[in-house]
Amino acid sequence: MGSLHNDSIESNSEKQNVLNRARILRKIDWQLLPFVTLFYLLSFLDRSNVGNAKVAGMATDLKLTGFRYNIAAAVFFIPYSFAEVPSNIALKLFRPSRWLPSIMVAWGIVMTLMCLVKSYQSLVVARVFLGLAEAGLFPGVNYYICLWYPRSERSKRIAIFFSAASVSGAFGGLLAYGIERMEGVGGLHGWQWIFCLEGIATVLVAILSFFYMHDYPATAKFLTEPERLCIIDILKQDSNNLSSRFDTEFVWQAIKDYRTYVQILIYSGLLVPGYAIALFSPTIINELGYSAANAQLLTVPPFVIGGIGTIIVGIYSDKHNIRGPYIIGGALVSLVGYILLYCSVRAGPSYVGACLAAAGVYPTVAIVLAWAGSNAGGDLKRGVVLAMVIGIGNLGGICSSFIYIDPPRFHIGHGTIMGFLSLSIIMSLFAMWDYNRLNKNKEAQCLTENITDDRGYEFQDMGDASPLFRYTL
Repeated sequence: MGSLHNDSIESNSEKQNVLNRARILRKIDWQLLPFVTLFYLLSFLDRSNVGNAKVAGMATDLKLTGFRYNIAAAVFFIPYSFAEVPSNIALKLFRPSRWLPSIMVAWGIVMTLMCLVKSYQSLVVARVFLGLAEAGLFPGVNYYICLWYPRSERSKRIAIFFSAASVSGAFGGLLAYGIERMEGVGGLHGWQWIFCLEGIATVLVAILSFFYMHDYPATAKFLTEPERLCIIDILKQDSNNLSSRFDTEFVWQAIKDYRTYVQILIYSGLLVPGYAIALFSPTIINELGYSAANAQLLTVPPFVIGGIGTIIVGIYSDKHNIRGPYIIGGALVSLVGYILLYCSVRAGPSYVGACLAAAGVYPTVAIVLAWAGSNAGGDLKRGVVLAMVIGIGNLGGICSSFIYIDPPRFHIGHGTIMGFLSLSIIMSLFAMWDYNRLNKNKEAQCLTENITDDRGYEFQDMGDASPLFRYTL
């Protein structure tokens, strides 16, 4: 009877711990996720509104003939890609509540001043500075989420904030439809007002975030002392006691790890279609025979579907604690959409294809980032890996900018994207096999050498090479 009583007490205690953990995480969600989601919505809106501006008359006014629009879209990604690793290292050195709002102010000012561009050359220069200023936001927020949540809880949080990309696509189409009506106000064209108003919104949100953003669990004023100790302990256990100090050794661990480059290939295979949808969906829908105004509105449903799918897939990926199968499944759905776009000659099926393309690819981007972050051991290595995956992967945006060159069917663009989606599927299968192989090797090593969690301090500088670290499949 005494044994049963003790078991009952232990069971109740475990249930209480689970409920307490869930309550603390929900409390953190309400403080962090609204801000970072709004940050990314504005970020994606500001980088991709050039697609809406093009359809709204910018191409005619700035004489964007030939490859000029493609070049203006592409130059954004060059500084954007190369500034991401330094930015995440800076985020580790400075406070997130100072670094992230500062870069937002910078790109918000650039975006606002883009309303003054009068030529193709000035548009290109403005896009270069926009890419440089925006570079730190996306990898920075992913890293920031990793500092607050255990690995099994990250996917749905990243999915919620990344769903802002889909929302921004829908919101951008609606905004562009309304702002176009300001043609001639203040001596500016409608497309210039798109840049101006969206830039001002970014600066205002950035200034507010200086006062309301939190840095780390250990310094979070909205948590009580017991709650702070609880979340710090959860994160410590989740990291297998790996080091969180700043040391260039961990930067080199990230750079030399072949698994970093596998994740880069997976991410690139998903990001090329993701950016192509953002940059060219108004043009693609316009070429299906719809008017410019209707094309702006018809970009909304694919992005809404993509946003809903992102959150649902993120929740289930965390629930099952697996990443690879969800990436493969989403890529296959998107592949079907692009096959429809490639083969169909009628507007109806082609539009369904555009919806499927967005619904499949947007959820996978959040999952692959959760996967890359979860499988990099140690705070600094994780930050560098995420920045490398996002930074190098974003060079795919240059490819996205140059593949839609053969209207109205865009066979080159759709065919290229099908190839990138296939690459992502193949590399995801390889990554799952490799992580499973490494986990089995580590389990065998722990059994052979009698390695338990009590010896975690011996391996704290090894990162995910620690025999106690297990990869997520």
